[in-house]
Amino acid sequence: MATSPALLFPSTSSSASPSSARVEAVVLFNICDSYVRRPDQADRVIGTLLGSLLPDGTVHVRNSYVVPHSESADQVAIDIEYHHNMYASHQKVNPKEVIVGWFSTGFGVSGGSTLIHDFYSREVQNPIHLTVDTGFTRGEASIKAYISLNLSLGDRHLAAQFQEIPLDLRMIEAEKAGFEILKSTMVEKLPNDLEGMESSMEKLYILIDEIYKYVDDVVEGRVAPDNKIGRFISESVASMPKLSPAAFDKLFNDKIQDNLALVYLSSITRTQISIAEKLNTAAQVL
Repeated sequence: MATSPALLFPSTSSSASPSSARVEAVVLFNICDSYVRRPDQADRVIGTLLGSLLPDGTVHVRNSYVVPHSESADQVAIDIEYHHNMYASHQKVNPKEVIVGWFSTGFGVSGGSTLIHDFYSREVQNPIHLTVDTGFTRGEASIKAYISLNLSLGDRHLAAQFQEIPLDLRMIEAEKAGFEILKSTMVEKLPNDLEGMESSMEKLYILIDEIYKYVDDVVEGRVAPDNKIGRFISESVASMPKLSPAAFDKLFNDKIQDNLALVYLSSITRTQISIAEKLNTAAQVL
């Protein structure tokens, strides 16, 4: 009795596909900057992602650079020589950062993405594809990571399918503040230091309340305890310095006074420079 061919996906490869991606903030800022500086005729920019593959299957992206290209409906041209020269330069600075994939601006995967991904598949096994929606298609800068899976019918390769993988954006508090501004389509004004601190403290209060609720639920038996979360909470509490409220207030106020002194000195310096420029101009006129 004849059997019909089976549709298989994904196809097996010599190494496992990445399970997730972790991206540093500097990579996102580089991509946004390259999009602003793109040629007038370019609809999007593409480039190479550098980083490493962690033992748990996570791709850690730590750096990036733009690769000149041109594309039409059914054709893509990449400056391969420029790509190789840039990669060789990065290897001299940090040889541990290798090619892990590529990025493009725009929402989701476009028609030419398959051709570009084929090129990077020859550069490295199982590259990831990072997309940054700089056009704010859905009201904010959506960021997604993909891997490519081969669709085959029996032994015949049919097409490649992009599958989204979990994405972890690694940012410190200052980077988060800047990224939130970049994600918004309209910002009335940039926050100053005090406003940024106030926003950070509000977020911290919210997180502390969530931890309190979780601990209460575990104690009351409403939620099953998680040893990993418990260790994380314990390490976080243990890492806090043991200061009395009075000592903390003094330390906090001293820091604020130092910042105000720096602002005052900067203002005096700007005033002196302005006066010197005006005197210099007046002297040249006389």
